[in-house]
Amino acid sequence: MTSATRRYRGETRERRRPIGSQGDSGPGPADGHDAAVILERSRASVDPELRAAVDSLPGSMRRVALYHFGWEHADGTPAAGNAGKAIRPALVLAAAAALGGPAARAVALRAAAAVELVHNFTLLHDDVMDRDTTRRHRPTAWTVFGDADAILAGDALQALALGLLAADPHPASSAAARRVAACVIELCAGQQADTAMEKRGPAEITLDEVLVMAEAKTGALLGCACAVGALYAGAAEEDVDALDAFGREAGLAFQLIDDVIGLWGDPRHTGKPAGADLAARKKSLPVVAALTSGTPAAGELAELYAAPYAPADLERTTLAVERAGGREWAQEQAADRMARAMHELARAIPDPESAGGLLSLAEFVTRRSS
Repeated sequence: MTSATRRYRGETRERRRPIGSQGDSGPGPADGHDAAVILERSRASVDPELRAAVDSLPGSMRRVALYHFGWEHADGTPAAGNAGKAIRPALVLAAAAALGGPAARAVALRAAAAVELVHNFTLLHDDVMDRDTTRRHRPTAWTVFGDADAILAGDALQALALGLLAADPHPASSAAARRVAACVIELCAGQQADTAMEKRGPAEITLDEVLVMAEAKTGALLGCACAVGALYAGAAEEDVDALDAFGREAGLAFQLIDDVIGLWGDPRHTGKPAGADLAARKKSLPVVAALTSGTPAAGELAELYAAPYAPADLERTTLAVERAGGREWAQEQAADRMARAMHELARAIPDPESAGGLLSLAEFVTRRSS
């Protein structure tokens, strides 16, 4: 039995070890539900829907999308494919199965593909705005095709997502489309807040507003994925809302650990250069926690962040974040958010065995150390 399952059942009260800390063994199966198997099965189930949707695009946008998903090289020749882990469609399908069984999972494939299309729309746009040059260990789409083509391909993926739901005869498709549309607005608001924060000084950012921004950017779509799955299972409104809350809390835990990995992770595993967030002066969660800690190291970090980035200062800046408590705060906050996620999940699905797939996926996205 995993620690998440014990917390879900309320069988442990010991102090939680910070998620992502040294000695954390990484993701593990929750009562027989293996996250790797769930993700592989979800990818195999959803990819045909995704590929059919992308193939329906006009040639120029189709080429960008096929490259972004890893199905083609930049020259248009076939590629082995690296479309990501499929966490969000897996959550749709796991939520549908948890509340409605295999039949509900089977009819939620189109909805799962829609959620994955929305996720990739945000990735294409975020890469342009953040000027990220690498994603999934290959050059980002905008660096290959230019800003305009990457942005337009992202727009097209969002339209495809809503089109899939609009054409779905399932009785829950209309409610799902409303959820997805509201989520897109929240995602855009979160991204706008994120970009606006980059223009503000280190002393002008509060920890609460960064947490709100992170929930909008990351938690909202994971919550939406779980809620859409619940809708396709015919769940009651309170259960749909509980699963949305579960996904949001798990998503915030994910973002906290992702930010930790962004500062202290191994570039060979992350696919991004070490210190990229610090070089870009990103107001990530550990950084803002450190800046607002009131410690001597916080003042040092503020001075470093107020100056243009210098590679020689990278190690000093990283150390200042840690000495000011940013890393420890993020890890403990992630553990707390995971506990909140377990509480919300138990509200909707009291039986841990029925919730096993969702538990396993939640552990997978938060039990990382590199």
